[in-house]
Amino acid sequence: MKQKILYIAYHFPPIQVSSGVHRTLSFCRYLASHGQDVTVLTATYPAYAALSHDNHKLIPDNITVLRAYARDTARHFSVRGRYLSAMALPDRWQSWIFGAVWRGWRHIRRHKADIIISTYPIASAHIIGYLLHKLTGVAWIADFRDPMLQEDYPSTPRLRRVFGWIERKAVQHCKHIIFTSPGAKALYQARYPQVDDSVWQVLPNGFDETLFNLVKPQPDKAATTQFTLLHSGTIYPYERDPSAFFAALQQLKQQQPECAGQLKVILRSSGHDALYQPMLEQLQISDIVQLAPPLNYVEALEEMLSADALLLMQADNCNYQTPAKAYEYIRARKPVLALTDAAGDTAALIKQSGVAELAPMNDADAIVSALIKLISNLQSSSYRYLADEEIARFSRDYQAEQLLKLTQNLS
Repeated sequence: MKQKILYIAYHFPPIQVSSGVHRTLSFCRYLASHGQDVTVLTATYPAYAALSHDNHKLIPDNITVLRAYARDTARHFSVRGRYLSAMALPDRWQSWIFGAVWRGWRHIRRHKADIIISTYPIASAHIIGYLLHKLTGVAWIADFRDPMLQEDYPSTPRLRRVFGWIERKAVQHCKHIIFTSPGAKALYQARYPQVDDSVWQVLPNGFDETLFNLVKPQPDKAATTQFTLLHSGTIYPYERDPSAFFAALQQLKQQQPECAGQLKVILRSSGHDALYQPMLEQLQISDIVQLAPPLNYVEALEEMLSADALLLMQADNCNYQTPAKAYEYIRARKPVLALTDAAGDTAALIKQSGVAELAPMNDADAIVSALIKLISNLQSSSYRYLADEEIARFSRDYQAEQLLKLTQNLS
């Protein structure tokens, strides 16, 4: 049955960010390709700190895009880098709310809608979804992805109150609230035991085969004595603090220089090069680690496929979250050095690849051991990868099929 879906997403091409944008893009593509009338309500270009107009080609022709006025408080409304904290509630893009509600309401009045879907991590999107639901009565689905409230997040009481209000409104009014990991769903089931279990849904992240198909075929790699370990995407100083990893590289260089000499680490688009470069120089590992500038998404996938191994980092305060790149790493059929808590959802996922070496992100000694094992297995070509049919279940299309079923069941 054909439905009209209004999809509210701040992150949408041509924005140039890490792979998180592609959850929305692939879901919209799948819904539209299966006969649904999909309109994306997103932000105007100035809101984006980085964009590439080449990314427009990623948007299928059968998706309508509405852009509403939006600005970044920190970049557009600050004075000498300072601004009122109230101007960044629930986030720095609060200016998007008024324009998006107006454009969304006009669209629904003119063209109708059967379902509103709003997606995090920009919390303003959920406020827009809630207000449009209240104004029009259209059914609302919120893609939380990760928990909005955790024990230590957000850290400021004022922001916690705002996030708590958004969360309660979603719980009261949404037909479904979607998470990317089982741990997040369990957290909310415990937090809201009175809510019917059908409200909570898990649709994991995944890799986008359509984008992998845009990658140029990779030539066979020649035999090498140096292996490239790649991290592709933002390295947050708190959730993905690389300090212990850097210390492990220093330790490896001092204790086993021949082994360290076989390793080249590329941190692509870390987002915090100015913070990390002095650390590398102080530890004298700049000869091992390269901080590399951003690439567009397809180029980043090409680099991923040409690397020898891939680096994944996720702190134990993110045990209810699974980064989208973990699924891309599985699709890339590359060994993974996973610096994460063995009890978290990220570890549970990446272990399914069968080619992951795990170590706690804050344990330099354990990371050294994992690095040595990784290099040894690369030398001996010991890794064996999943078959195509096993990898397919980690795709975004598989998860989008489940989303389509959810929307159909609302009718």
